[in-house]
Amino acid sequence: MIRDLFGILGTKKVPLLIRRFSLCSTKKDPDLESALSRNKRWIVNSRLKNVILRCPNQVASVKFLQKKFKTLDLQGKALNWLKKYPCCFHVYLEDDEYYCRLTKPMMTLVEEEELVKDAQEPVLADRLAKLLMMSVNQRLNVVKLNEFKRSFGFPDDYVIRILPKYSDVFRIVNYSGRKSSMEIELLLWKPELAVSAVEAAANKCGSEPSFSCSLPSTWTKPWERFMEFNNSPYISPYEDHGDLVEGSKESEKRSVGLVHELLSLTLWKKLSIVKLSHFKREFGLPEKLNSMLLKHPGIFYVANKYQVHTVLLREGYNGSELIHKDPLVVVKGKFGELMQQGLYEYNHRRYLANQEKKREKGIESLKSEVRKKDRIHDEDDVNEQESHGDRPGGLFDTEERKRFYQILFSDNQ
Repeated sequence: MIRDLFGILGTKKVPLLIRRFSLCSTKKDPDLESALSRNKRWIVNSRLKNVILRCPNQVASVKFLQKKFKTLDLQGKALNWLKKYPCCFHVYLEDDEYYCRLTKPMMTLVEEEELVKDAQEPVLADRLAKLLMMSVNQRLNVVKLNEFKRSFGFPDDYVIRILPKYSDVFRIVNYSGRKSSMEIELLLWKPELAVSAVEAAANKCGSEPSFSCSLPSTWTKPWERFMEFNNSPYISPYEDHGDLVEGSKESEKRSVGLVHELLSLTLWKKLSIVKLSHFKREFGLPEKLNSMLLKHPGIFYVANKYQVHTVLLREGYNGSELIHKDPLVVVKGKFGELMQQGLYEYNHRRYLANQEKKREKGIESLKSEVRKKDRIHDEDDVNEQESHGDRPGGLFDTEERKRFYQILFSDNQ
């Protein structure tokens, strides 16, 4: 980034001020931290899976995957990583080079995932429409939206897969002419979709829309702040509130409701705060987004895992488990189970190999101990023989025995 700035400024020397800042996180919740932790390996393997599927004949050289490791923020050898998941990746040697393809169980899950995506297309279309309905101008930049596509369950080819089938609802526009400025615009407002998760829950109970708090009752002060915040009227994120003053209570209420709804639409009820901040202008979010999220620990959980700040919707989880699982999450969960099965087999094989090594070492150690004992036993035998004169010049020597008796029975005694 700094090099780019100097490239733009040329050789002219100007003072450059770098503002250092850090995002804070909520007091750690072991269950929610666990929910974030187990996603790391899954995300890496899912991306490796997609890379392999895009390769010719769906086969990738391990050398090629090694290069991709850098973009996945991984260190070490790709070969070692792939071998940890034998149920997912089949690694083989051909012409002195290692190659990798997906196993049959993995390909079965890939096919199942595609079937679910086909069946979910109407749901995904509604989800995209709801995102556009919450945006300020009912338009969202395609490049920016691509950063969130997997969080919302959109397939990689959603632009050409979904939009043409719903040409009465969406269209692609580019008002500036730049490739990076291509946007998806909403053509048809659907009133039935302009109902948030908070409002839907209230309608079921026959009550007024309000947020729920998922904090222990012992958190007295956060509960008091939550009750005070929740007492003011709920503001739907689908309503136009362009006249709200930033920093006002009403503006904060609307922003909290909007983030709540965005998280409700995601597969795992979580989003990267950095990526979310890229949409401040499109969704009218406050500049100090992280501060706003931290003010409401009963609604949001802000975590810093793997140097990535993430916001989770507390009410979406029961302990470390999602309460409502999207069909895509269910399929992806099967992938995680297969991955764990492979990891278990890998660890079990390593355990057996280590046990065999220990056994072999034990046998060698036992042989060494036996040899040592034999050597000591031989030395004891020699000492015993020496004590009984069982050697030349000892009591069992004929000449020596004669001299012994002569002295013993001599009259001179």
